[in-house]
Amino acid sequence: MGLLKIADDLAAELAGLTFAPPVAHVYNPLVYARAPLRQYLERFGAPPKEAVFVGMNPGPWGMAQTGVPFGEVGFVRNWMGIEAEVTRPAGEHPKKRVTGFACRRSEVSGKRLWGLAAERFEAPKQFFDRFFVLNYCPLLFLDADGRNLTPDKLKASEQAALQERCDRALYRSIEFLKPRLVIGVGNFAEARAREALSGLDVSIGRILHPSPQNPQANKGWREIVLAQLAELGVAF
Repeated sequence: MGLLKIADDLAAELAGLTFAPPVAHVYNPLVYARAPLRQYLERFGAPPKEAVFVGMNPGPWGMAQTGVPFGEVGFVRNWMGIEAEVTRPAGEHPKKRVTGFACRRSEVSGKRLWGLAAERFEAPKQFFDRFFVLNYCPLLFLDADGRNLTPDKLKASEQAALQERCDRALYRSIEFLKPRLVIGVGNFAEARAREALSGLDVSIGRILHPSPQNPQANKGWREIVLAQLAELGVAF
């Protein structure tokens, strides 16, 4: 078993879920961006890891375009050396088209996260020898106007069905990667990690989410996160 098998299993399990309004569009990059995702998982996902960062779900200009968590196109292509064919999800919203590595929009969260990694580690191998980055939920949800809907905004019954599958996939992924520490990127990811991984011998921590919609993240995210990592005992 490897990370690609876990991702494929999760994609198959999620395919049967349905979501009511306000959800109008659901993108699953595990399916249409599987080619670059496979490169990411197979190139960098070898165990064991010191720590695994867990994000919430894809951003429209990050993982939704490249298949890589927080996958801002420039860092995926130029720092990780990953580029592959990305097809199109069914039922795209016209404001959130998937153009893969031709996407010219920048995912601010990914630019901040991978920018810090690239700043602190000269080569991606140095980072990935110790760390890995996953998303808890691989689905992007949009309303009829093209606005993002995060998983915590879904109806309770929809959240329960989604969490059952994503919890299982996260457990399997962490069991495979064998980190001593799992770091939630933001409060939601930390909370889901604590719930999903309660049976594993692993510590759980948190760093500030880099989203530009988080006012605190726009006031020195880099410095805040480096201090948080130091408090968690991570030499970054």
